[in-house]
Parts: sequence; C-alpha cells; structure tokens
Amino acid sequence: MISYLANPQRFLNFARYAGPAFMGLTIFLFGLGLWQSLFVAPADVKHGEAVRIMFVHVPAAALSMGAYVALFIASAVSFIWRHNLADYGAQAFARIGLVFTALCLITGSIWGKTGWGTWWEWDGRMTSVLILFFIYVAYLFLWVVIENRKTAARLAAIFAMVGMINIPIIKYSVDWWNSLHQTATVSSFDAPGMSTVYDLPLGLMFGAYSCLFAWLSIKMVKTDIERQQRQRQRPSKGAKISVEDI
Repeated sequence: MISYLANPQRFLNFARYAGPAFMGLTIFLFGLGLWQSLFVAPADVKHGEAVRIMFVHVPAAALSMGAYVALFIASAVSFIWRHNLADYGAQAFARIGLVFTALCLITGSIWGKTGWGTWWEWDGRMTSVLILFFIYVAYLFLWVVIENRKTAARLAAIFAMVGMINIPIIKYSVDWWNSLHQTATVSSFDAPGMSTVYDLPLGLMFGAYSCLFAWLSIKMVKTDIERQQRQRQRPSKGAKISVEDI
C-alpha cells in the first residue's frame, strides 16, 4: 500500500476519495463525541465537571506522540530512499503534531489548575511533552532556514529520527519519576483504570482526532504535490518566445 501511494499521481487519485471520507468521519465523530463528552458523561467524583477536559486533552496527548511516530517513519523513508512524498508527509505530520502538542499543553495546564492547584509543574511528563513541542518547532524551522531542499531533507530526517528518543521518555516518565500525573489508565492492562462510563466518549474523541489527523495529512500532502506540479509546468526564465506564442 505504501509503495503504491508513493507515486504522486496515484496518491492524488487516492486523496480524491480518502480526503472527503476522512473529513466526513471527522465531523461525524466530533459531533457525536462532543455530545457524549459534554452532555451525556457524568461529572467525576474527584474532578467534578473539569473531567470533561480529559476528552480533549487525552486524545491530543496521544496524537501528539502518534504524529511523531508517523514523522519518524516518514523521515526514515526519506533518509533511505530520498522520496519527495515522504518529505511532504513528514512536514504534514510535524505541523499537525505541533498543534496537537500545543493543545495538549494548554488543556493539561487548565486541568492541572483545577485538579492540582497549579498551572505548571516541572515533572517528567510535562517537561518531556514541552520538549516534544520544541522538537516539532525545530524540525519545521530546519525546512525554513536551509535553502537547499535536498540538504534540508537530509538534516531534518536525521533530526527527526534522533528526536524519537523523547517518545518513550514521555510514555514512561510517570513510571520512572515522581509525577503529579497518574500512571497509565488506558494503555496498561494492569492499571487501576477509570470509570467505564467514560469509555464511549473518550473512544469517540480518539477516533475523531485520528480521522482529523488523517484528513489534514492527506490534504497537506496533496497540496504540496499540486504545488510542485505547478512549479514544473511554469516556463523557465530563459525560455524563448516564438512569434506563434505572441
């Protein structure tokens, strides 16, 4: 599937149908998920109504890391095979991941203020997520400041692959260091878990975020391909103009 979509024209054909499909799923799941999260799910005994921040914060946190894993894979493909589509995908994943990470930090701070009485604490989880935010910024900055595209692609890919070390640090930071964050409640089988009444709205919001990620990624890569095609079709500055052209 990946090798099939590596062809720009085949990807555009795929995007023509997959883009609207993921857009529709995103709208549907967000509508249903927000309704469940805001009006159906009950208030929590400990956090009260503030627990509803979880339905925005937790999926954003998960997708901020998921986007970086996608960035790592695309960067590895770019580094090994030097494919333009991998570079387009990597940049799209980085842009979306940056927004998800910012949303995670903002909603986490709001939730922290209501639950812990502080906007920020330099514990392992919060600090490593902040580092992830700056890694995204630095990655995108490399594409801006390096004029030679091939050089930018190589250096950005190396930087992204090295930055992958931060993802397991984020994941296991609550187990390695003392933290205000509780240990895993969703991804760990032996975790104490949370009330099952939150499973449906949280699952719907996870699905909505995932479809949003897919939709925006497809849209951004499609835009980059079309822009490259337009640039190739432009006549060069040194092109001669014949009498017929006039």
